Amino acid sequence: MKKSLRCIINILICVLFAVPAWTQSADNYADLLKKAEDNTAFYETDFKGSYTVVQNKPGEGQNVTEAIMYRRDKNGSWTILVTGPAKEKGKGYLQFDNNIWFFDPADKRFTFTSAKDKFQNTNANNSDFAPQHYSRDYSIESAEEVTLGKMSCVLFTLKAKTDSVDYPMLKLWVTKDDGLVRKKEDYSLSGQKLRTTAIPSYQLVKAVEKNYSIPVSMLIQDNLKGKKISGKVQYEQTQITIRNVEFAKVPDTVYTKPYLEMMSAK
Repeated sequence: MKKSLRCIINILICVLFAVPAWTQSADNYADLLKKAEDNTAFYETDFKGSYTVVQNKPGEGQNVTEAIMYRRDKNGSWTILVTGPAKEKGKGYLQFDNNIWFFDPADKRFTFTSAKDKFQNTNANNSDFAPQHYSRDYSIESAEEVTLGKMSCVLFTLKAKTDSVDYPMLKLWVTKDDGLVRKKEDYSLSGQKLRTTAIPSYQLVKAVEKNYSIPVSMLIQDNLKGKKISGKVQYEQTQITIRNVEFAKVPDTVYTKPYLEMMSAK
C-alpha cells in the first residue's frame, strides 16, 4: 500500500513539474514565430530596393524582370515599378487601402489584382513582396527543433485562422538565434505541397532606427509545374535578388496612381 502511494506521489510530482516546462516551450515558440513575422516588416521607416526576378521554366529558358520597390509598411502601402526589360518597362503595381492595382502603360489603365495573383507571370505571388503575417494569420499546429544544413531551427507547422491568406497550411523553418525564415513550404488544405521557398542568406542593412535583415535572394519553386527532362522532373523556379536597399522616407506621391502614370511616360 505504501509502495503504491509512493508511486502515485512520484507521478503527480512529474506531472506538476512537466506542465510548466511545456508551457514555457510553447511560449518560446510563439515568441519566435512573432519575431519571424516582425523581421519581414519595416514599420519605422520607408523601404526602397532594386529587385531582379528571374523566372526559369524547364525547357523554355529564362525571363528576367528588373524592378524598384517602395514600401511604407506602417500604412500598408507599396509600389513596384518595372524598369526592364524594355517591353515591360513602365508597368507597375500599387497597394493602398488594402487594394492592389496593376498599371499597364500600353492602354494606360489600372486593373484590380490581388495578393494571391502572380507577379509578372512568375512563381512569386504579389504578397511575397510585402510583410508576412505568420503569427497574426496562423495558429501553431506543431513546433520542433531541427537542423537545416548547419543552422539550428524551429520547424513550425501552421494552420490558417482566416480564408484571406494565400495558403491554408505552411511549414516554416526559423533560425532559433535570430528569428529569420530560412525555408517555407506552402500547402493546400488537403496537404498537397504547392510551393517551396528557400532563403539561404540575409544582408544586414543599417538604418537610423535599427538594423534590418533583408534576404540576399529568395528561390521559389512551384511544386505543381514540372517537366520531365532527360528522365528527371524539373520544376519551375523564380529567383528574387534584392540589392541597393535604402531605409529613408520617400515622397508620399510615390504611393499613388499618378506616380506610376508619370514614371511610365519616361
